[in-house]
This record gives sequence, structure tokens and C-alpha cells, in this order.
Amino acid sequence: MRKTVVIDYSAESAVRYGPGWAIVAIDVIRATTTAITAAASGWRCFPSPSVDAARTFAQQLENPLLAGESGGEVAAGFEMDNSPAMIAARADTHRPLVLVSSSGTKLIHAAVACDALYLSCFRSYSALVDYLPDRHPRVAVIGAGTRGEFREEDQVCCAWVAAGLMRHGYTPLNARTGAVVARWRHKPAEACLFSRSVAFLKRTGRLQDLDFIFSHIDDLHGTFAVCNGEVLADAAQPETASLLAGR
Repeated sequence: MRKTVVIDYSAESAVRYGPGWAIVAIDVIRATTTAITAAASGWRCFPSPSVDAARTFAQQLENPLLAGESGGEVAAGFEMDNSPAMIAARADTHRPLVLVSSSGTKLIHAAVACDALYLSCFRSYSALVDYLPDRHPRVAVIGAGTRGEFREEDQVCCAWVAAGLMRHGYTPLNARTGAVVARWRHKPAEACLFSRSVAFLKRTGRLQDLDFIFSHIDDLHGTFAVCNGEVLADAAQPETASLLAGR
């Protein structure tokens, strides 16, 4: 089968990629960076599509940590923001983390019909590029989309992943994919510092997350899959990961 890769964005687009597709979900600022950082640090991490869904799911867990935001504001009753810097600094990794964001966790939950779902961000894109080619001939790399926009930081990360897959013999599915790759594939992460998402972090005093995201580039060498609603680090196969999710 010919190997193909497509770049898309928004939770609504995820329904286009069902059986036969692997999806890579990307929300650099900040959901997939937070989720990947949590899983890499030993947390059990459960992305949730909404604040209400997070509260309901947390009732099943022992001493959960509710983290996240809606519309840029930390949800009422939540212990912390959707923050990779904050989660990296915490020591209570024995607690299950339930994570909510305005866009990224919605994308993760919308990707229900694909064969396998992976997460990526600036921290972990190279390992995923090396992992996918022997397992999935069709890959959709999807940015979260914020307020209807394909934000520049997500375009950069999507382009890095897609360009890496193209080096492994994947063909862009459409012209838009090729255009995003051509624009961003050789650009550094700092090329997206004019993004509205970056401006939001600056405007709201979330500089620790901005520093964290742009100082952790390709420093993780594992893969991160979502299986049975949980983010799992270094799952060898989605089938194996789904079994591990019940541990």
C-alpha cells in the first residue's frame, strides 16, 4: 500500500480519518505538551473533552488531580492550569491526572474512529517519526485549531512530523499538506513566536509555560499513544497499550 500523510486541523476534521488511519494529535500550546510531559513523568493521564466530563470521570478515580482550562480560564474547582511547566514541577505523580483544554483534549476525543491515536509536540516528534512507518501506511497529522485558526506552533510541529514521514517514503495527500511542510519543515520552533497562542501566554502571565515549551525541543525519545482514554508512554503497539491501560 502506498504510504500517505495529510495535515489537517480542528477537532471537527478528525472524523474524516477513520478505519485505516492513524492520527497524530498536536496542541503545542498547551494540551499535548502537558499530556506528554505528564506521561513521561510517570503520571496516569486522562484527557477529557470538557470540564463537566472531567468532573464526572474524576469521580471514578482515587485522589485525582483535575487540571485544565476552558476559554483560557482555569476551571472552577480545578487544582491547576493546563500547564506543562506546573505538571513537570509536581511530585505527586501517584495521583491520576484528568486534563481539560479548550481545543487539544477535544481533538483527542474526536479521534474515535481511527485505528490508532498518538500525541506529539515539540518534545517528542522525532521518535514518533521513526516509530510510525512500519506500522501505519496512512497518517493524519492534526493540529488542534484554536478559535477556528490553525495556529503557527501547531503548523510547525505538524510540518516536522509530516516532513519526517516523507523522508520515510510517505507522499503528501493533498496540496495543503505539501504547502505546510514546505513553509515550516526547516524552520526552528522560535519561528512561531508571533502566534496568537504565544501572545496569550505572555498577556496572561503564563511565561513559565512559554519558557518550558521553547526550551524542551525533541528532548523525549519515546512515543505517546492514547488507548482506552489514557495517555501511555512507549507503548510498543496500540493493542498492547490497550491492555496496559487496564493495569
